[in-house]
Amino acid sequence: MDDPISVVLVDDDAELRDVVEMGLKRAGMKIRTLGAAPDAFALLATEDADCLVTDLGLPGMHGFELIERVVSNIPELPVIVLTGTATLPTAVSSMRAGAYDFLSKPLDLAALIQAVKRASERKRLRAEVTRLRRVVRNARQFDALVGASAAMQQVYSTIEQVAATDATVLITGQSGTGKEMVARALHDKSARRAGPFVAVDCASIPENLIESELFGHARGAFTDAKQARLGLLAQADKGTLFLDEIAELPMVVQPKLLRVLQERRVRPIGSDVETSFDVRLVCATNRELESAVAEGAFREDLFYRINVIQVPLPPLNARAGDVLLLAQHFIDHFSRMFARDVRGLMPDAADRLMRYRWPGNVRELRNAMEHAVAMCSGDLIAVEHLPDRMRTYRPGPPTDAAGEAELTLDEVERRHILRVLDAHHGNKVVTSHVLGIDRKTLYRKLLRYGVERET
Repeated sequence: MDDPISVVLVDDDAELRDVVEMGLKRAGMKIRTLGAAPDAFALLATEDADCLVTDLGLPGMHGFELIERVVSNIPELPVIVLTGTATLPTAVSSMRAGAYDFLSKPLDLAALIQAVKRASERKRLRAEVTRLRRVVRNARQFDALVGASAAMQQVYSTIEQVAATDATVLITGQSGTGKEMVARALHDKSARRAGPFVAVDCASIPENLIESELFGHARGAFTDAKQARLGLLAQADKGTLFLDEIAELPMVVQPKLLRVLQERRVRPIGSDVETSFDVRLVCATNRELESAVAEGAFREDLFYRINVIQVPLPPLNARAGDVLLLAQHFIDHFSRMFARDVRGLMPDAADRLMRYRWPGNVRELRNAMEHAVAMCSGDLIAVEHLPDRMRTYRPGPPTDAAGEAELTLDEVERRHILRVLDAHHGNKVVTSHVLGIDRKTLYRKLLRYGVERET
């Protein structure tokens, strides 16, 4: 059960103090009442409170001075002003002094209770935003990589182990999971960090140009080759070459790339001269390469050449504990970029993010927070600031755990494995990683369940 809201009331009207104390206690709140501002400030210096409610015309210290002192020394404490002189200048002066809300006398007790609830919720939200920001700072172990989940801790551990080596790395995972960020982290933590990091999207280069891009060409090698061009393998010399979407590399190029990687020498198209190069190779794919090999869409020898160390990246829906961390990280980023003072998420917006399936993974979350920061005019993001697909998203019914109470342990395990496999779109590499079992064990279980290995 949550602790009751704690309120400090300062007013020189003893009768009003009694009425407010009785009303707030009936509403389930804790309240301390005082008649003078210096006494209230002394109390707040030693005791925590969720909200301060104060009159302006107080003995010993004017209410404006009390507000200013509280804002300077206890900035997280919201202040609600009560006054019998409910004029616009008074309200403006109260807000300028740092007050959160303004109520006039004679007092509407129900309105005060609602104002106190809103103020204390805002204080709780600010505390949660501060906590998330601190956790985000602590979790940012690999530059742009953010996450504290067990799955990401395993990724970090693998990066730490292999970054200092020149071993070839294959990063696997769905689109949008951050494969290039992992590749950059490997480069930045390696002895090659002073060298170039060259990224190539194999899916975006036309098949008739891919050889020229990778290996370079001599002047006059083909019609448009008006001057010699250094290939990306040579450009990455003494650094890291990142081949993204390696599964999309045309079959005609694959044996040529294999030979170049084995010999560490490259001959540009149209040239008779071979030059040596020294690169650390990192590849990535969102496809299951074992299946592509079995289908004849990817060379087996090249697969074994690039699959020395494999780093499976989990999808975002398998690392739910990182959703709010990542959201806060992106909110901070886009607030700085857009010169906004957006600090965090309202509870309803945070709940919507936690329930969403995230088919686009971290990339989709990043875009959603860019949209939300741009649409938010205050300091906290609400549901109405999120993209339409998240505002209207309705998750399916929760799993009926009680209905599984009579199942055997083997059946519970079978259902769980198949749910995880389905959540990761049949990717057995990621599924085995999320489940914490090796792939041979997963394949054996799937065969027993009647799921073919290559499906």
